[in-house]
Amino acid sequence: MNDILMTQVFGAFFGFLGIILGAFGAHALKKRFTADQLTSWETGVKYQMYHALVLLIIGFNLGFNTGLENAVAWLFVIGTVLFSFSIYGLCISGATGKKWKFLGPITPLGGLCLAAGWICLLVYFVKEFV
Repeated sequence: MNDILMTQVFGAFFGFLGIILGAFGAHALKKRFTADQLTSWETGVKYQMYHALVLLIIGFNLGFNTGLENAVAWLFVIGTVLFSFSIYGLCISGATGKKWKFLGPITPLGGLCLAAGWICLLVYFVKEFV
C-alpha cells in the first residue's frame, strides 16, 4: 500500500473508531467508569479524532516523496495507537479492578510520537516556505 493511501486508510479508520469509542464511553461505560476514567477516555477519543483528521488532510495534500513526509504520517499513526489505545486499556482495566500498569509508560511515548509528528510537519512547512 502506498503511503498516501495508508495515511488515508488510517485516518478514516481512526475517525470511524473514534466515533464508536466516543459513543461507547458516553453511554455503555458511563455507569462503570469513575469521573476520572471518563475524562481520560474522552481525552483518548479527542486525540484520536484530531489525528484522524490530520491524517486525512495530509493524505490528500502531501506527495509523500520525502522521508520527512513519511515520518509525519507514521509518527501520527504510531503515536495515536500508543497514546489513545493505552488510555483505553488503562481505563477498561482500571474499571475491572485489574489495572494494566504496564500501559502507564506507553501513553507518554505515544504523546512524544504525536509531538514529534507535529514538529516534523512544522519542519516540512518551513522547508517549503524557505
